[in-house]
Amino acid sequence: MGNLTNAVKHLLIINVLVFIATQIYGDQMYVWFALWYPENPNFEWWQIVSHMFMHGNFMHILFNMYGLWAFGTPLERMWGRNKFLFFYFSAGLGAALLHTLVNYYFFSDALQALIDGGVAENQIMEIISQGKYSPSWNDIIGESNVDSFLSAFNTPAVGASGAIYGVLVAFAFAFSEAELMLIFLPIPIKAKYFVPLLIAGDLFFGFTGTATGIAHFAHVGGAITGFIMMWYWKKNQFNNKRWN
Repeated sequence: MGNLTNAVKHLLIINVLVFIATQIYGDQMYVWFALWYPENPNFEWWQIVSHMFMHGNFMHILFNMYGLWAFGTPLERMWGRNKFLFFYFSAGLGAALLHTLVNYYFFSDALQALIDGGVAENQIMEIISQGKYSPSWNDIIGESNVDSFLSAFNTPAVGASGAIYGVLVAFAFAFSEAELMLIFLPIPIKAKYFVPLLIAGDLFFGFTGTATGIAHFAHVGGAITGFIMMWYWKKNQFNNKRWN
């Protein structure tokens, strides 16, 4: 680990330790530290940050930590520790914000449709707060809408992916000519094309509802936040300044 920069090294260590703790303590870790929908009884304010250190399985943390090491290390060397950490957590918060806003859209739209269909709001909230639902709701708003409604409320977000997508965007800005490869498409692609391709894939899967189980809009939120910060820093000649 001597080749790692300080912030990247410490982030890797914390993520691995939290992952080990999750394997030991199981679902309770997700209850405490994953990011729940704000109206869910499990929601706590610290989850806005803590969810960035939670991961669903070994492959999830492996890919995220690889991305953190591969793309975060050159950025920290260029920016310094404090500036990199500021950028990393800002991208993660942006990812959490867009993910929550998208969930709010699906949740509030379906909730209002159920209310318009004659179901009392307090009854709906009481049922879903217990992790249950009424099959009769399928007849009112359709099964797919019920699934989206319940998923928005009951499925917590975990992972550093949103922050990593921000890091990817920053890498594409700073090292646009660097050649990267997708595992399933072993063809060198310049970073300035590679990163937009990944984001376009998340937009496609997010809007079409395919490749479920992945918080695609969290990825997009991290990427958008990273892009805005890099654009602002470049415009104000701020990108070349180090924060040690």
